[in-house]
Amino acid sequence: MDVARLAGVSHQTVSRVLNNENTVRPQTRARVEDAIRKLRYRPSSVARALATRKTHTLGLVSTGNPLYGPASIALAFNGAARESGYQVITASMADADRDEILQAVDVLLRQQVEAIVLIASDYSSIEAIDELELDIPLVTADSSGHGSFPSVSIDQFRGAELATSYLADLGHRSILHLAGPKASLDARERERGWQSEMVRRGLPLGSAHHGDWTADSGRAIGERLVEEGDFTAVFVANDQMALGLLHALTDHGIAVPSAVSIVGFDDIPEAAHFFPPLTTIRQDFTELGQRMMGTVLSVLDGRVVAVPVKTSPRLIERASAAQIRPGIRMPGPQAE
Repeated sequence: MDVARLAGVSHQTVSRVLNNENTVRPQTRARVEDAIRKLRYRPSSVARALATRKTHTLGLVSTGNPLYGPASIALAFNGAARESGYQVITASMADADRDEILQAVDVLLRQQVEAIVLIASDYSSIEAIDELELDIPLVTADSSGHGSFPSVSIDQFRGAELATSYLADLGHRSILHLAGPKASLDARERERGWQSEMVRRGLPLGSAHHGDWTADSGRAIGERLVEEGDFTAVFVANDQMALGLLHALTDHGIAVPSAVSIVGFDDIPEAAHFFPPLTTIRQDFTELGQRMMGTVLSVLDGRVVAVPVKTSPRLIERASAAQIRPGIRMPGPQAE
């Protein structure tokens, strides 16, 4: 090795310096480091991986459309991985197709990743990996907690309870739910949380109205709600659909929050700039990414993670929800 020759030391001494071992004398370390700078030497990560059987590389499989939540989870996990000295190879796909997921896992395995993380958008993602027999750890970011692998998530159920409870505490009894797609894991948990809180409080529970996470679907459902009947509050499963609902209500001259209160979910950066600014449920994606990485490190160390890891969301109060006002009713069929 050129570095060893220039520094006048053995290959083993250079290796100990590169691995930051404390068995090398300061003067010798200085000569080796000087030789490295002069030769502009860069250690080979491939060679080091072959020698140690550790690549410090993780695989990330992300399913679903590039929505705020999944994209934020992926970004947060990448940041936490870098802080821990790992790099991440990502495979993204719009649909949670079984064959595509299995193919992505196979590609990552050939890249010698030490572990794989799956951001699961719906149950088909979980079903696809449940049949896998892997020689490396696999961790899921999935709110159901029903898979056979260690899972980390934000408590979607609790977030929905917080939103519904907040509206109920403001005096609202007719609280509708504009839900996400039926196949979505997060949408199901948010719908369950709304149902649970409504039942706990003895409030009338109707059917949820399902959108596709987009503002367009929120507006379309809002148009139907205005035609169908009278209500005073809506818990919306994400902020984009809440924006569409606000649009529909405004078009019909229905004031928010004096006639109808709205609470969203996610706290996207634009939520504070809606008109009115949106009260919503904030998810701490930075904390989630750190907990995901912590779980990965735990399973890499051989520790058992038997219970799903959940982080807690919190309510962000703004101006789209208010105390119910006696005598104020939303225009609807009853008012015609």
